[in-house]
Amino acid sequence: MPSFKTLDDLNDIAGKRVLVRVDLNVPVKDGKVTDITRIERVAPTIIELSKKGAKVILLAHFGRPKDGPSPDLSLSLIAPSVEEVLDRPVATASDVIGDAATAAVASMKDGDILLLENTRFHKGEEKNDPDFVKALAANGDIYVNDAFSAAHRAHASTEGLAHHLPAHAGRTMQAELEALESGLGNPARPVVAIVGGAKVSTKIDLLMNLVKKVDALVIGGGMANTFIAARGTNVGKSLCEHDLAETAKQIMIEAATAGCAIILPEDGVVAREFKANATNEIVAIDAIPADAMVLDVGPKSIEAVKAWIERAQTLVWNGPLGAFEIEPFDKATVAAARYAAERTRAGKLVSVAGGGDTVSALNHAGVADDFSYVSTAGGAFLEWMEGKALPGVAVLAKA
Repeated sequence: MPSFKTLDDLNDIAGKRVLVRVDLNVPVKDGKVTDITRIERVAPTIIELSKKGAKVILLAHFGRPKDGPSPDLSLSLIAPSVEEVLDRPVATASDVIGDAATAAVASMKDGDILLLENTRFHKGEEKNDPDFVKALAANGDIYVNDAFSAAHRAHASTEGLAHHLPAHAGRTMQAELEALESGLGNPARPVVAIVGGAKVSTKIDLLMNLVKKVDALVIGGGMANTFIAARGTNVGKSLCEHDLAETAKQIMIEAATAGCAIILPEDGVVAREFKANATNEIVAIDAIPADAMVLDVGPKSIEAVKAWIERAQTLVWNGPLGAFEIEPFDKATVAAARYAAERTRAGKLVSVAGGGDTVSALNHAGVADDFSYVSTAGGAFLEWMEGKALPGVAVLAKA
């Protein structure tokens, strides 16, 4: 991984204006934040800078504004939750550039925290417009990016600013990059990846990249059906992208060439209805009834996955093994997650996981806190797994 500067490289920053890109794109219902996880993730960086006497100026987007400012997408809705998490006052400004922002910054004292308005209220943000970047940079002396989740976007506040101000990674960005390096960049081997979810079509690049980097690839969820069908096995009414049979075959060829074992289910839990506690049975994967669908992998498959986890020194996980949202089709995902957590707690496994459904699944299994690192980054995490360069990360390495 290319080297990048962190907060450890910042000295004598008392009185300095530090522009900190954070991820505050949190869920809001009836005007109130319903999940503060992302705020909690960026709190260490904000507090550390504040304690060192910096004037901490927060930059963030919220939602997808279409035509400029919108009251229901104002960061003023998020500010009370930021104050609550930080346990200190957070001032706000009615704009992210211009007179309102300049005046708000000018009134700051050392250690103060200011949340500027939604960066996406200006079209120059997503276009990475040079004039908008300069207007942002005018209110800062130093730039810190602590929003890995937005690092796959080459926007003004995530990439452009690093060309105008001394750029550093915040603590969350640093932790994420170090975890990802240990996951795929320079991992302890053997490396096992678990990839699940509904469709192969959304993860072709990811699968093609992983088979060249890991020792074994466990495929679960609906996408496993596409691989099973590609081998000529009838999958009944299971979710399956039959039109991607050739793609699945090509991935298996690439894996064989790279020496990566592809682990597909040996048995499955099938039902005739997609609902909680639907009548179900366990069948061999080559004996799926024509009128049934696979909703989870079976007990033999669970033991096979656990055996691969036991062999691994590094585990990278994206996507559930079955329809974990409805019982009893959560068994495989929960069993595998708990076994990986057990190995991690014992110091025998480095476990890195990410993606929206993955985080939900690990929380459902009660083990999210036991993994080495769980990324909440979503798209950025997936693009990293696909082997793609992330603009917000690449520019830090050049700073």
